[in-house]
Formats: sequence, structure tokens, C-alpha cells
Amino acid sequence: VSSYEALQRILKMKKNIILLGPPGAGKGTQGQLLSKKLNIPFISSGDALREEINQKSAIGEKVDSFIKKGALVPDYVIEEFIAAVLNKYDLSRGFILDGFPRTIHQADFLNNYLKDINAKVDAVIYISLPEEEIVKRISGRRVCKQCGAVYNIYFNPPKHDMKCDRCGGELVQRPDDKKEVVEHRIKVYKQETKPLIDYYNNHHLLYEVQGQGILQDVTERVEKVLNDRT
Repeated sequence: VSSYEALQRILKMKKNIILLGPPGAGKGTQGQLLSKKLNIPFISSGDALREEINQKSAIGEKVDSFIKKGALVPDYVIEEFIAAVLNKYDLSRGFILDGFPRTIHQADFLNNYLKDINAKVDAVIYISLPEEEIVKRISGRRVCKQCGAVYNIYFNPPKHDMKCDRCGGELVQRPDDKKEVVEHRIKVYKQETKPLIDYYNNHHLLYEVQGQGILQDVTERVEKVLNDRT
């Protein structure tokens, strides 16, 4: 394929994209790659929330107050937060959204927000992954206490048991990466996301992409879906 043909394919892609998928499916990685290729913003609601909380903004503190109490953040607060985030971006050329929406109410809110700026969701990419693969990807993660290098005991193990190849530091498993925690996160994700998957499927916007395999293979599957305008 010539560089001209590749460029034309990219220009024809659907540009207003939502990424869905279980923890460890690689949504963030694929979103960042697409963002660079399409030259449109990649907006991670999780990253944006952490930034707002760190900056102690009004909306960040409002969301954080629920989180600290261990309470579920109401849709209207999350929607106020995401509107504040989206307002910071020029969405006229498109966007990639990761982490929002999480409920049907939030999906309806996003539709109305986009309608007000004469836009709409073009495609919802659901990156699927078998549960055993998710558990291995996350529970197998080990992080160097000294330099922060990341390994995986199943897919990218260190050369020396529990020692960092770069600095020799001790490798540890973060609490959130423990097997029982990961399995609980998957269970919660399935419960929360099933209605949303059905919602977008019923609106003929959902495209499922297998998240297994090497990074480039998954990227090619995502791009193929976005090129398909049928």
C-alpha cells in the first residue's frame, strides 16, 4: 500500500470514537496510537479526573468527595465533570474517548452534548479479551521499586527472578494487581458495561475487536473497523 493510499484510508476513518473494554485490554495504548495517527485528541476520563483532583479544581474536589466517602459518584456529577473536560478541547476534527460513558444515562448525556456542537458518535470500539488473559496481563505485572520499570511474569519476565534488568531493584506486585482484586474488577466491569454494550449495539455503533495478540495486530484490527463505512 502506498503512503498516499494509507493517508486516504486514514482521512476516511470514522473520527468520533469511544473505546470500551475490560481492564487490561489495551484501550489506552490503542487510543494514544490512533490519536497520533488521526491527529485528534485522546481523552481519558481517568487521567483527566486525576489531573482535576491534583489541581484541586472545583469539579475535581466535588468528585473526590464522593470517592473519599466510598460512595458511588452520581451520574450528574460525572456528567458535569466530563463536560468541563470536553470543553477544553477542539472536537471539530474528532476525538477518542476512553472511560466515559459508563452508564446509559451518561451515554444519553454525551449524545446531547455532541448534538449541541453538531457532532455525534461515529463508532464504539469494544476491545474484547478472555478473562484468563486479562488476569494474566494484570496479575502478572511486576514493577521495580527503584526505577519504575514494568515487567510481566507471563509475557515479559525479568532475566533474574524478582530483580529489575535495568537497575537491579526489587520487583513488587501492586495491591490493585493481585489476582483476587483483578477478578473482582472484571466482575464489576461486566455488570456495569453489559447494558452499555447492548445500548450501542442496538444503535448500530458497536464494533468488537479481539484484543489478543501483538500490539500491531490489534491496531490493524481497530483501523480496519474504522475504515469500514458500510
